[in-house]
Amino acid sequence: MRKIIILLVTFCIFVSCKKDHQSQEIKNGVEIEKQISDMSIYNLPENWTNQNGENIELKDYKGNVLVMVMIYTSCKAACPRLVADMRNIEEQISTELKQNVKFILVSIDPEVDTPERLKEFSIENKMTDDHWVFLSSNENQTREFAAVLAVNYKKISPIDFSHSNIISVFNKEGEMVYQQEGLGVSYDKTVETIIAEAKK
Repeated sequence: MRKIIILLVTFCIFVSCKKDHQSQEIKNGVEIEKQISDMSIYNLPENWTNQNGENIELKDYKGNVLVMVMIYTSCKAACPRLVADMRNIEEQISTELKQNVKFILVSIDPEVDTPERLKEFSIENKMTDDHWVFLSSNENQTREFAAVLAVNYKKISPIDFSHSNIISVFNKEGEMVYQQEGLGVSYDKTVETIIAEAKK
């Protein structure tokens, strides 16, 4: 009897855990469970805080195409160009498709980039619509997430960082499907990828 109880508890835990790694998909008007792959960022357990002071997890954005870049708000060199690229990319996406897209800017300087500062930054850069998201976390989680995006960064002074210039696109299941690297490069392929994924 004891073995049966242990097996039942183990099965329930397995089922519960499995459900946590599933997303919803609707086919023919019926909602079904869809398994999230091991490559999905929705498996990451980190907690983040957005520009409105709300605690979120990346899996809260399941079902959206994610366009992500890592910046810091006090940057005077590369980041303004990355922000401009994000805005230019966003302008190429139709209003209808933007309902299925989140443009996410993740801070690599969480000590300075508090939710209040991120909110100010979003207003300064006219990025206040619902599809714009600004996130910050603690230093350890930020560095772990940067590794997922293949973004390298290093603090070179109290107010300055050296960092990679990469914009990443994730599909609705949280899997990376494209990366744009560099400043002043064409973002046509990035826009094409976002549109294609948003239409699925």
